[in-house]
Amino acid sequence: MEIVAKLEVTKHAPIIRFRGFKDPWVDKKLGQIATFSKGKGISKLDIDPEGKLPCIRYAELYTVYGEVIKDVVSHTSINGEELTLSKEDDVIIPASGETAIDIARAACVVDAGVALGGDLNIIRSKMDGTFLAYCLNGVQRIAIARFAQGSSVVHLYPSQLKLLKLHLPTLPEQQKIAGFLSAVDARIQQLTRKKALLEQYKKGVMQQLFPSAGSGQAPEIRFTRADGGAFPEWEEKRLGSISKSFSGGTPRTGTTEYYNGTIPFIRSAEINAVRTELHISEEGLSNCSAKMVQKGDLLFAMYGATAGEIGISRIEGAINQAILCIRLKKDDVFYVYSYFLFMKERILSTYLQGGQGNLSGGIVNDTMIPLPSLEEQQKIAGFLGALDARVQAVGEQLAGAQRWKKGLLQQMFV
Repeated sequence: MEIVAKLEVTKHAPIIRFRGFKDPWVDKKLGQIATFSKGKGISKLDIDPEGKLPCIRYAELYTVYGEVIKDVVSHTSINGEELTLSKEDDVIIPASGETAIDIARAACVVDAGVALGGDLNIIRSKMDGTFLAYCLNGVQRIAIARFAQGSSVVHLYPSQLKLLKLHLPTLPEQQKIAGFLSAVDARIQQLTRKKALLEQYKKGVMQQLFPSAGSGQAPEIRFTRADGGAFPEWEEKRLGSISKSFSGGTPRTGTTEYYNGTIPFIRSAEINAVRTELHISEEGLSNCSAKMVQKGDLLFAMYGATAGEIGISRIEGAINQAILCIRLKKDDVFYVYSYFLFMKERILSTYLQGGQGNLSGGIVNDTMIPLPSLEEQQKIAGFLGALDARVQAVGEQLAGAQRWKKGLLQQMFV
């Protein structure tokens, strides 16, 4: 990517600007440089995988696409003459939605001939459409959100969008900025796909590593000893037979001396956290049923919004009554943790139908676990841990690219 120059911000120039461009940016209202129209209704029932006409609805704009739409995922078999079709470089922005900030979201439809749904405002100008979409999603997004009207459903009207004040460079500079940000987005999409493929690969490996408890089936993938020899056959055991468990409690909230102490107080949303929001005192710990966990203990969220989540404690602290601590006697904690991650959806569908119900210590301790020898457990844990490290590394790269893009949107526009 070409290096851009950092400049002193002024009213008519952004903080970051490409070298070679010196013309001041001009002030325009969106209504001075664009015309506005609306799409026509395309219902969910009108989506046809066999249809020949590509189409975009509000729901897809919100969940599928970024600022630039090149490959349209949905199609309809409705005759195009009955619908509103895009022209090259049209910019679309929702006409209604649930919240103001959600509908303050623009995208450029690069190709002509795409059917646009009825909940979309269509902005047509002689500007670079990709530049305009990035501009509206950057420094202008809050201004657009302020235009939205309504309570349970909010609306954006062309009469409001026309009043939006923009600061615009020349067309060549627009195209330069648009190309640069498109390259940043391409990198973000590349990292997103890479992370998804790694996660999919790990899921497939886990399906082959872990036989279903009670199935009598052997795993499809087996590790071997360092000398090439085979490990012993696997056994099945109840979790409760290879561990001890306990849950915690909460100090009385009205007693101030029980809180603001030095003991991290782990709640169910914090089972994987390195720090906690609350701390309790030694007095609070001794006057309630809260119990201390160690680093490396398995923690289960038993009920509430996080029911079924599992973590390996990264800190020493006290747990509340919504958490079950599992302390293994000799087996590899990451192996057991990985198996419960693999079984999570099955456990939830069995005991928490429709998001209702709670887990219990009995349910968790009665869970049957396929157990190889400790040495093979450690080999499996090491392999899955290495995969997790790769996923985490790509995730951190992705988060960094997304933060960088956010900063660019704030500094490349005025």
